[in-house]
Formats: sequence, C-alpha cells, structure tokens
Amino acid sequence: MMRFVIYGAGAVGGVIGGRLSEHGHDVALIGRGRQLAAVREHGLRVESPGGTTTIQLPIVEAPGQLDWTADDVVLLTMKTQDTSDALRDLAASAPAGVPVVCTQNGVENERLALRWFEHVYGICVMCPAGYLTPGVVQAWSSPVSGLLDIGRYPSGIDETAQAIAAALSASTFQSEVRSNIMRWKYGKLLMNLGNAIEAVSGSPARTGPLPVLARQEGVACLRAAGIDFVSESDDKARRGDLLRIGTIQGQSRQGGSSWQSLYRQSHNIESDYLNGEIVLLGRCHGIPTPVNSALQRLANQFAVNGRSPGSMSVEELLSHFHSDLRIP
Repeated sequence: MMRFVIYGAGAVGGVIGGRLSEHGHDVALIGRGRQLAAVREHGLRVESPGGTTTIQLPIVEAPGQLDWTADDVVLLTMKTQDTSDALRDLAASAPAGVPVVCTQNGVENERLALRWFEHVYGICVMCPAGYLTPGVVQAWSSPVSGLLDIGRYPSGIDETAQAIAAALSASTFQSEVRSNIMRWKYGKLLMNLGNAIEAVSGSPARTGPLPVLARQEGVACLRAAGIDFVSESDDKARRGDLLRIGTIQGQSRQGGSSWQSLYRQSHNIESDYLNGEIVLLGRCHGIPTPVNSALQRLANQFAVNGRSPGSMSVEELLSHFHSDLRIP
C-alpha cells in the first residue's frame, strides 16, 4: 500500500494529509516548530464548511526520522524558498527512487527536485486552504476540497501519477492526470501574481488595476520565453463550479498563502518565486516588469519587517506605481 509522506505540514500539506488519512490512506507528516508540537500533542484538526475532524497522524521533524519503504511517495508542500534545504535533507535519507511530487505554487520546485531525484511530478494546486493556528488547518471548499491535477516532470504520464490521482480523487479532491502539467502550472503562476497584492493591501486590492497589469507583464514574459500556459478560459472551464468556498464557524477566508505567511510572521514570503519568476524572465528576454518587480520588493519588505498583512491601504499601494504606469 502506498504511503504518502507529506513534507510540509502547513495549509495545503495538512489538508491533503488529513483528507487522505480520513479516507484510509497511510500518511506521515514532516513538520516543524509549533505545528509539529501541536499535532504531536493534540492531533491535526481539519476544519471545513462541512464540519471539523481531528486526525491522529504520525509526524516527525526531519526525513531522517522516518523508516522509509519502497512504497513511499513524497508530496512536497512547503513554500519554494524552503524547497532546496528540504530536498537536501530528503536526499540524505530517502530511497533514491522515491517519487517526489511538487504540490506547490510556482514553477521552480520541479527543476530543483530533478537535480536530486529521478522520478519527479508536478501538481497544479487549486486548493483554498488555511493555516493560522498551530495544529489547525482549514479546507475552505466543500464538498470538493481542491483540484490537484498531476503529471510527470518535465512531461508525461505513468502508473505512479495515475495511482496518486486515484488516491486524491477518492479523498475529497478532484485530480486529473496530465502529460503537460507545467502548462497548467504556468497558468496558475499568472494567477498567483496577485498574491503579493492581497498580502500587502488585503483582498479588495485584487479587484483593482494592479492584478491586470501584473498578469499582462507575466503573459508578455512567458510568450517571449516561448513558454506555453493555459488560457484563462481553459482554467475557468477546469474549475467550473467545483470549488465552493464557504464559511467555517461563521468566519470567511481572510487571505491566501502569502497573506497567511505575513499573518504568522514567518519573516519570509514566496513572492521571489511568483512575481520574481516573471521579473527573472523579463530580465532574460528584455521585457520590462515594473509592476511585478515592485510587488516583489514590497512583499519582501512586509515579511522582513514583520508587518501585518493588508496594512497598506490600496491608495498607498497604488501610489508606488502612479509615476511610471499612470494609474488613475
């Protein structure tokens, strides 16, 4: 029987691990800090609009503390800035042939993983999850917890991908197997360019002009680099009405993953691998990226200084762009 080793027991990792365990799959978590201590002492509490459950799951601090087997599959669910260190620790103890599944935003993780492991997979994560309190994760969509399409990296389909998709699909997720998974992950990257905006100025800022301008820069850079990506219409068709965001204990979801990083005062944020990916491509291919560059800097300033998410007004945020972009 396949065992899922969830490396990164935060929002997405906690929800996936919890749901898999609920539905009869063997799961082990790798976590750290207060989350590690809380899950060890009290179990993992998974909250959703459909109800709350507490699951007792084995959790360790490092890969070397697991007894690895030939049936293990690793799901990387940490932020990209933590991936290199995680892979180094994983390679020191896990079997060389273990499948490594990058269940993460951004497009750099798979490339990093392929330096260490032969069997690498990508998952396009559409999973509105939350982690604000140690020992507690939220699955904000119900009854479908998320869409987790999977494919081999850099391309292709195999039996392992099919088996993982089947397990996820039987555990409140929808998961399709795709031979071109990075096309979907680049499409998701364009969506994630707004994460920094929400982190700095809150959800209302997502409806202003900046997300449009950030995406336009992203599209121009991907096209200049010859990188294919799914269209907004393809993404909309895939989502349909499957993700139904509800309330949990009368509360609405406050913000996505970058917002949550600032809320927890983790002092780092993923913008270098979201907006920063577009900035990098722009510099490589001669495409100006003033919006994404400024958003990357602002998000990092918030993280380093421990500033609260959403604490910059939309007006102040826009003032950083008026002179160059003539935003009304």
